[in-house]
Amino acid sequence: MSETKLNPAFDLTGQTALITGGGTGLGFGMARCLVASGAKVVLIGRRGDELQKACAALGSGAFALVGDVTKLETAPGLVDQAEKLAGAVSILINNAGVHLKKPAAETSDAEFATVLQTHVFGAFALTREAGRRMIQRKSGCVLFTASMASLMGIPLVVAYSAAKSAYLGIVRSLATEWGQHGVRVNAIAPGWIASAMLDQALSGDPARKAKILSRTPMNKFGDPDDIGWAAVYLCSPAAKFVTGTVLPVDGGAAIGF
Repeated sequence: MSETKLNPAFDLTGQTALITGGGTGLGFGMARCLVASGAKVVLIGRRGDELQKACAALGSGAFALVGDVTKLETAPGLVDQAEKLAGAVSILINNAGVHLKKPAAETSDAEFATVLQTHVFGAFALTREAGRRMIQRKSGCVLFTASMASLMGIPLVVAYSAAKSAYLGIVRSLATEWGQHGVRVNAIAPGWIASAMLDQALSGDPARKAKILSRTPMNKFGDPDDIGWAAVYLCSPAAKFVTGTVLPVDGGAAIGF
């Protein structure tokens, strides 16, 4: 990423962001843009090697923290460790997730629960802990990675859709409860973003790729940085009066016909 001079309204100097699932994919894209905007980032994930590679690419402002958000009782310790590494957490990005593509009639209770455990229970446990501290400091920003599955019906992903739709209720409820304490809560709903995961999903399925592009008015896939710069905006002073919102970054897919 080339050096650019940012408008002060988008400057995150002095901020520390805790990003779950930050070692790869969209999480890494958000981390890269936040670092470029002056923030320090702590990346949480289960694979230490991936986290170390990500931090090496991001530079001295990035820190690795191995952890599993599904182990709810570890949330306070994870926030403690993050703050020891990089200072008070002023930004939390709930990005960790798992996917399940399966017909609803064949989705077991255990499979359904596993998806919700990561996306909903894991994210809430970490948000509750980080949020307590933000409320005490009278300042903070929480961001959830929602999905097109939060906004439209997509077949074969009932557990994922339930989890991502739950984010919308969490965002709105926390925004109304925590706004008086100076804590903003928002979400980004990514569209189809170019990545190794998308390549794998569309490999050998030209019909699906054509269908996605045909319903995306911009007729192309997004880049991870498209999500990253949206995250910078929502976490920056430029969005100081924005809370309780879900921002689609999708090339128009949510409103396309």
